[in-house]
Amino acid sequence: MKFGFWPTCLIAVLLIWGIVLPFGAEAASTGSILIDVVPENPVPGENVTISLNSYANNLYTVLITWYVSGKNTLSGIGKKTFMLNAPNTGSETNVTAVVALPDGTVEVKVVVRPATMELLWQAEDSYVPPFYRGKALPTADSEIKVVAMPEIKTNAGQINPKNLVYEWKKDYSNIKDGSGYGKNSFAYVNDYLDDSNNISVTASTADQAYSSTASVTVPIWEPKILFYKNDAELGTIWEQALNDGYRIEGAEILEAAPYFISPKDLRIPSLVWSWFINDAPVKIEGIKKNIIPLQAQSGISGTSKIRLEIGNKYKLFQNASKEINVDF
Repeated sequence: MKFGFWPTCLIAVLLIWGIVLPFGAEAASTGSILIDVVPENPVPGENVTISLNSYANNLYTVLITWYVSGKNTLSGIGKKTFMLNAPNTGSETNVTAVVALPDGTVEVKVVVRPATMELLWQAEDSYVPPFYRGKALPTADSEIKVVAMPEIKTNAGQINPKNLVYEWKKDYSNIKDGSGYGKNSFAYVNDYLDDSNNISVTASTADQAYSSTASVTVPIWEPKILFYKNDAELGTIWEQALNDGYRIEGAEILEAAPYFISPKDLRIPSLVWSWFINDAPVKIEGIKKNIIPLQAQSGISGTSKIRLEIGNKYKLFQNASKEINVDF
């Protein structure tokens, strides 16, 4: 990223995690001085390289002096690159480069103000069974919400996230409707054609003196079905999923948990449940379509194949299937 420096003109360079502000100071050929800051996204304590370039002058032949907070830190002919560590959050480092050009001296100032930001996302309508310790994951056509948690500090203290202006992007495209003052969250529905989505946001003060940017990649998973035993006295045994070869003794109930499918309320009729025993369809009565009663007949042994297929009437690409062989 390159910027020309003009007299009495302030140009803000927004960076991921922080902000760098360059200023032009002298009148001698300031428009010919360009600056690079690498990385563009410094975090507190990270090494930052500041480089000067010019299309009108050979900077390798002129004296360049670097000052950090007013202290002469580096000086010499052709010293057009300077490195420093970004300060802690809430602090700032002032860097000044004085370039002795043939037609006069140019002074360039850079202020490094790191800031941090966390992005948290969640699938708003993704099913997980009770007591599940993991995270509900998004699948095709899922509703996803991303929340920004910036930490921007000034000498007066930490800025309230509600008092910041947020500029959201989805897959590097601006989201105008989702951006604005105090909009620290962004909700969207992912596309079944995508494997993931990149969500980024820049949070700035109203005067843009302070800013922080972060991004996150939200993958898309496939829904999956696991079977559990539903015990008449203990309820559903969520601690142990059933594997192939599970033995049925007497009358038992199998309960299906369609992880990450939507809607999260399995009673909503948008879900279509299709049960099969040895490829023969089985009709399930009642509102709970995710359970199937089984009965092992006395004196008879063998193996049966239980299969479940789940589809969504309104989300054609969100479906799951699972089969298990049970012994009796």
